[in-house]
Amino acid sequence: MLSRAWPLARPVLHALDPERAHDLTVRALAALPLPKAKPDDPRLAMEAFGLRFPNPVGLAAGFDKNGALVGKAGALGFGFAEIGTLTPLPQAGNARPRLFRLVEHGAVINRFGFNNRGHESALPRVSRHRQTGTAPGALLGVNVGANKDAADRVADYVAGVRAFAGDADYLAINISSPNTPNLRDLQKPDALDELLARVLDARDAAERHPPVLLKIAPDLAPADLDRLVVVARRRGVDGMIVSNTTVARPEALGAHRHGAQAGGLSGRPLFGPATAMLAQAFLRVERQFPLIGVGGVEDARTALAKIEAGASLVQLYSALVFAGPTLVDEIKTGLLSRLAGESLPSIVGRSAAAWATKAI
Repeated sequence: MLSRAWPLARPVLHALDPERAHDLTVRALAALPLPKAKPDDPRLAMEAFGLRFPNPVGLAAGFDKNGALVGKAGALGFGFAEIGTLTPLPQAGNARPRLFRLVEHGAVINRFGFNNRGHESALPRVSRHRQTGTAPGALLGVNVGANKDAADRVADYVAGVRAFAGDADYLAINISSPNTPNLRDLQKPDALDELLARVLDARDAAERHPPVLLKIAPDLAPADLDRLVVVARRRGVDGMIVSNTTVARPEALGAHRHGAQAGGLSGRPLFGPATAMLAQAFLRVERQFPLIGVGGVEDARTALAKIEAGASLVQLYSALVFAGPTLVDEIKTGLLSRLAGESLPSIVGRSAAAWATKAI
């Protein structure tokens, strides 16, 4: 159904303001009775963070900010989906326009600023996930953040852990969005140490103890990445997500009418730097915990490259804007054909050393 509708829907959606088009897409997917996807080939299964994922392709945070699509990720072919970023209190985010398509570059720039309806709005849908499960087996991550005007931002992350630990399959701590002023300061060693200590204490005090993952920026200098990984390993996080959007602007975007827009850049131009950062993180982590690779995944080739650079799982978002919902199945089919008898776990990180030599 979706595969037939997309060629007709794309020109209509792309004629609209990008944020309006996105909102309509989420509402339509939430309202449609999506058919169940066929079970995944067992060769695509991946274990990470103590969880078993039916396939390694996930929906990145930002697409479904408020959990409107909880329970539908499996029907769309994903092995897991991450909702959010969710903050304790609702907030409007930054002024519009704040989302820009760079079609010829396969890229998106956003400066949303954690616009969402808050914990209370999402909680009932996340609770239903725990009670009923998703079909066919897609897992649910909840990405939590801090309100822009919070007096104690760490307390906001603790509140997110307390709110969703009982129902999420994993929790993602987003300290790397470039669209909330000074949020990335939480990646500095002393601030990160306090954040992780309080967040992990809150998780350990909950009835359930879901894995806690740290989502980092692609713009860290190597020395800063060194220090961040040291703290993450010492505090015992369960994994990292590499990476968020970038504030860098490749020279090729200079001539585009939206190329100089403020905000985080995602999509194809992010693939190289984000994958190099992923490999650098993989080598530093030394397999103490798994990584999720994000940034520029748009086909089976780029998904496989992320895995070979060190990702146990991959996520995508921006590529859906251009390729539509059939992309997920195309990536899974392509991965199977490219594995050529190998297993996914056996190839995680085998090209990390080569990717890590590329400039971050």
